Amino acid sequence: MCSIGGGDFNIEIEKMEVTRYECKDCGNKFDSMGEKVVCPSCLSENVVVA
Repeated sequence: MCSIGGGDFNIEIEKMEVTRYECKDCGNKFDSMGEKVVCPSCLSENVVVA
């Protein structure tokens, strides 16, 4: 038997900054966040902040 609810949750959500990048291999411009940014079009890691 499954049950939902009841408990108190204390979740803190950190505000993350989105940065605009440009892929040096295919020229795609995209928004991303995190430490390891990969171009969503060609999956290249050769990206720079636009």
